Amino acid sequence: MTERTGPRALPDEEHRTVLLRGGEVHSPADPFATAMVVERGHIAWVGSEGAADSFVSGVDEVVDLEGALVTPAFTDAHVHTTSTGLALTGLDLSGARTLDEALERVRGHRAAHPADRILLGHGWDSDNWPERRPPTRAELDAAAGGRALYLPRVDVHSAVVTTALLDLVPQVTSLTGYHADAPLTGDAHHAVREAAHGAVGARQRTEAQRAARRRAAELGIGTLHECAGPEISDEEDFTALLRLAGEEPGPRIIGYWAERIGDAKGAERIRALGAHGAAGDLFVDGSLGSHTAALCAPYADADHTGTLHLTVPEIAAHVAACTEAGLQAGFHAIGDAAVDAVAAGVREAAERLGLARIRAARHRVEHAEMIAPATVAAFAELGLTASVQPAFDAIWGGGSGMYARRLGASRAATLNPYAALLRAGVPLAFGSDSPVTPLDPWGTVRAAAFHRTPAHRISARAAFTAHTRGGWRAVGRDDAGTLVPGAPADYAVWRTEELVVQAPDDRVARWSTDPRSGTPGLPDLTPGRPLPECLRTVVGGRTVFVRPNE
Repeated sequence: MTERTGPRALPDEEHRTVLLRGGEVHSPADPFATAMVVERGHIAWVGSEGAADSFVSGVDEVVDLEGALVTPAFTDAHVHTTSTGLALTGLDLSGARTLDEALERVRGHRAAHPADRILLGHGWDSDNWPERRPPTRAELDAAAGGRALYLPRVDVHSAVVTTALLDLVPQVTSLTGYHADAPLTGDAHHAVREAAHGAVGARQRTEAQRAARRRAAELGIGTLHECAGPEISDEEDFTALLRLAGEEPGPRIIGYWAERIGDAKGAERIRALGAHGAAGDLFVDGSLGSHTAALCAPYADADHTGTLHLTVPEIAAHVAACTEAGLQAGFHAIGDAAVDAVAAGVREAAERLGLARIRAARHRVEHAEMIAPATVAAFAELGLTASVQPAFDAIWGGGSGMYARRLGASRAATLNPYAALLRAGVPLAFGSDSPVTPLDPWGTVRAAAFHRTPAHRISARAAFTAHTRGGWRAVGRDDAGTLVPGAPADYAVWRTEELVVQAPDDRVARWSTDPRSGTPGLPDLTPGRPLPECLRTVVGGRTVFVRPNE
């Protein structure tokens, strides 16, 4: 991809006029577009190569795409930014194949970070280890050399810790979810997590936030929905992240603060933090991997149904208060009992305030994995956005995956029914829940198009829309996430192979290269094929990433 400067002196980048030409522009305005003009941070024109000639003399810069693909930048609709950065810069246990290997990585990380007040790791999953058990506290104490260490499970709903970290939370043994020599869950986990994050210094936190935004930009992600809250991080972390995003170039941050409110005073508090809504990970339940998701019937591998943290009246009160204050409400709900409770609570709020007001607020539900057909219909009626993570199915789905072990194969096969949600008219917004799964937008699109349960697959085009425009619609913006005149100039440039169009039927593996389809093409995402490589990411007309010359 080459560039040449126009005849005028260049203004600030976000105020300049740029012509991109000689590539493939993914735009519903013109399915055959090869060129695009960006002016003052917005898309000004898309069209053909011949028409592009008329713009050359009037722009500040001409970019020769050399056949590259231009698409809207991705929006990741569910991220924990600081935790993502700490995982990128800290101890990553996701690749550990055995318990011994995980402990060896802890020892290595301890030696490499002698000055850190707290050792942080992420990503262990004992279900994938031959030992089929997490490390004991004694094993962790030895590996960490007596230092404070916090290691959340891959789903971040339970954690193993060292004695030195427990000593920072004297009351922890009296909290629900405390276990003397097993992973902490519930209130005990939340208290220990708060202590661990509180021990992270401002410098370490800022470096982590920068690392996460840098990684997102490298992957063509232009916007991150930060899902924060008092049980996940703290107010200083949240406001510092929003401040950093306002001061330094990089992906946009749209912040959600997951705190239950009941009146106008509570709503003003959410606004004062700079949050877009009182949503995100406001926990109605936990996770399947940690046996804390709330189910209607017991787990297949445990004699209980998980934990429901909010009642239907509590959900209704929060939704009603947010709606009256003009804020988005939202909840974390994974198990069918939790998802049903959310639908019932939102319906109760609609009976109080009117369905039109509830629908207009575009309240959202994070994850919504176990959702029955009747609840899918309720989501559509109530105008709820399903903020979902297709990588969950790619990692834990299938007949022998974690879902099947927790629920049995038949119940597991009902999870993440994206096709049914789309057919019902439920808006989808795709995300990663990073660091639970990595930032990986094209991998996310692939995971939805090649869902492990074929009946739940959606087209690559629908999945791509959910990961670009869907995230913008989830925050009430219908004018963004697509390359049409007037839209914000958030786009990414990709090196990729031949573009294809998925045929409009239920056979996801059937592709077309026929230009007569009149549909903008996408890269072939068939499993095993290389994913596109990001060459440049632009947010609001400002370049936030350029791949170094090879």
